Amino acid sequence: MGTPDTTTENHPAEHPRVSARIGGIAESATLAVDAKAKALKAAGRPVIGFGAGEPDFPTPEAIVAAAQAACADPRNHRYTPAAGLPELREAVAAKTLRDSGYEVPASQVLITNGGKQAVYQAFATVLDPGDEVLLPAPYWTTYPEAITLAGGVPVQVTADETTDYLVTVEQLEAARTPRTKVLLLCSPSNPTGSVYGREQITEIGEWALEHGLWVITDEIYEHLVYDGAESVSLPVVVPAMADRTIVLNGVAKTYAMTGWRVGWLIGPQDVVKAAANLQSHLTSNVANVSQRAALEAVSGPLDAVHEMRAAFDRRRRAIVDLLSAIPGVECPTPKGAFYVYPSVKALIGKRLRGVEITDTVHLAALVLEHAEVAVVPGEAFGTPGYLRLSYALGDDDLKTGVTRMAELLAEVQ
Repeated sequence: MGTPDTTTENHPAEHPRVSARIGGIAESATLAVDAKAKALKAAGRPVIGFGAGEPDFPTPEAIVAAAQAACADPRNHRYTPAAGLPELREAVAAKTLRDSGYEVPASQVLITNGGKQAVYQAFATVLDPGDEVLLPAPYWTTYPEAITLAGGVPVQVTADETTDYLVTVEQLEAARTPRTKVLLLCSPSNPTGSVYGREQITEIGEWALEHGLWVITDEIYEHLVYDGAESVSLPVVVPAMADRTIVLNGVAKTYAMTGWRVGWLIGPQDVVKAAANLQSHLTSNVANVSQRAALEAVSGPLDAVHEMRAAFDRRRRAIVDLLSAIPGVECPTPKGAFYVYPSVKALIGKRLRGVEITDTVHLAALVLEHAEVAVVPGEAFGTPGYLRLSYALGDDDLKTGVTRMAELLAEVQ
């Protein structure tokens, strides 16, 4: 008799090393482009990066000084409440009333480790498996990953340059199903810089109210608006939606504090309590020194913010003019944030230096290789055929970078 085959019995098939849930998450395209640009620059290549949405200004001195003082205070060397320092929660509530007219108690504020944690925790707190989220596109690359990780299903609703990248209630209604639970709204928008007007926000809010939907609204670019545009908070114009709206915000963009990692979410009492419970197991409290810095930021004057906005406005007009002069590039003028989102669909299928441009991922790779300029392709934001460029970089680098792009793209045939 032969020897019995015991392979299966003694050596069961190995389980996957990485879970399907985590393995399915795509890398942040914007951070990947930024990392590649920085690596090439470190290797000696004169790469100019338009990838990351990160102000090039230093954090204002008063905020840094507050953090330095906090380092020496033993109170900040210990655990503090998971939901945030009580005085910071109070200050965020006061700042929200000052800046958007939305009045909430401190108990409805949760301080998070940056805006991204606020995004994930908002979705994780309100979504059950299979719940659908209406996701206007172009969208920030993190949104669909956070929705999926929380068990939800992103449902893309696409707008293009003909409507200034703004979706309509009619589009949202066409995408709504019995499984729809949440609408994600980002205004001013990353990646397009588009801003929904007061009437549009009101119409969307009333539609969401009529159908019993939640709205998660990302307002982190609220202070960066131009040409008379205003950042309108949905629960302010549709107060009846306050009980089903979660507002996301943070100090990163407004105060040039991307590395400090302080964000927050504002929502109904039960949602904030549940999200705080989740955070108590995920990360506990945000670093106390960063919270003290954020307290100084949101409590202080907006002078530095206005100076940064004036610089962004100047760069916004410059980059639109430079890009619009390139044949095959159509660049709408954004009214918020610090991004442009030009259409380059006219270049797809043409040839550049002997190769056919197959899509915008390929085009971005060619621009990086031949012009040493890093941009993010529209595929990362759900809409192929576009590029995103951040103009949160120095004026000279901006002009040099776009000029290099223009010189290269002039060779397209």
